[in-house]
Amino acid sequence: MADKEYNRPADDSALQEQAVSRGKVIIRTSIIGILANLGLAAFKMVIGLASNSIAVILDAVNNMTDMLSSVITIIGTRLAGKAPDKKHPLGHGRTEYITALLVAGIVLYAGITSLVESIKKILDPEAADYTVISLIIIAAAVIVKLVLGHYVKAKGIEVNSGSLIASGSDATFDALISASVLASAVIFLATGLSLEAYVGVMISIFIIKSGIEMVLDTVSDILGKREDGELVRRIKEVLNDDPDVLGAFDLILYNYGPEMLYGSVHVEVLDTMTAAEIDEMDRRLVKKVLEASGVYLTGISIYSQNTTDPQAMAVRTAVLDKVMAHDYALQMHGFYINRETKEMRFDVVLSFDYDRNACISEIHKEISAMYPDYRITVVPDLDITDL
Repeated sequence: MADKEYNRPADDSALQEQAVSRGKVIIRTSIIGILANLGLAAFKMVIGLASNSIAVILDAVNNMTDMLSSVITIIGTRLAGKAPDKKHPLGHGRTEYITALLVAGIVLYAGITSLVESIKKILDPEAADYTVISLIIIAAAVIVKLVLGHYVKAKGIEVNSGSLIASGSDATFDALISASVLASAVIFLATGLSLEAYVGVMISIFIIKSGIEMVLDTVSDILGKREDGELVRRIKEVLNDDPDVLGAFDLILYNYGPEMLYGSVHVEVLDTMTAAEIDEMDRRLVKKVLEASGVYLTGISIYSQNTTDPQAMAVRTAVLDKVMAHDYALQMHGFYINRETKEMRFDVVLSFDYDRNACISEIHKEISAMYPDYRITVVPDLDITDL
């Protein structure tokens, strides 16, 4: 999905109002899709039965499945908009991922059904009988579905609705189906050659491919995927712009539905800060990040940096240079050394392309050789976000 602007307000009432507004857009767009597909399905079914065209009949059935997809989207949006309760204290936003998966399933079903019926017509062909009126209606259907697909997908991107995006993509493929039916009808009238069943096979394969991609995208959302780079960059800017923050690391975002993100992060601060100062900073950062990105930071953990001990800072620089000399080391942070107890600890963000255990073992061995008197702890971090 393309980068988007995140400007969710921090006030609870404003958040609720925005969620209601988003739901209205999704429902209104889905209703438009239902009405458009109802009209198209009715016209195509009449034409298909009158002309004995399996391609047109299947096209009408496909429009009916689109109607069902829109109905499912409306139901999912209603359920996702339910207020949090004791059983689901973080809301019901993930319901939208379930409905997006159902829509993808419908697309797959339509593609497989079309493929089966097209193959049947190849094995047992029947001559079609098109009229000029039927061709005009099919041509109009192509235009309607193209416009509808663009509109629904644009609205889906606007409000970050996977179900609408899937429905919009499906509508665009429907336009291709209708266009192929129209082309095969024109060829039949001009040459007497019937290609509609073969065209149906090709289009069915494209629909199945689209359905599989929708399923994979939605499953990726459910499993948890790397968050949008623009959102991560915005959070990073807010955190690092704060005068008390020396660095922000280990950002983890928890997705509870579109526009419902919670997060945790580590920030590095001066080792001279008091608990009161840290508390004030914590509250300030939560508010700033929520206002700028819509993400609510449920936890901010603290790393302290040795700033009062020049010798400790020199050790940190030497360790940083050694660690970052490796290609697999993406970042080092959370460094702290206690020269009295001879303890040293730090975190290293490792690339997914390397064996984590081998990397940590190598770093530990190298730093131990540099400082043999110290007990060294190297914590491996995952490359979860771009922060």
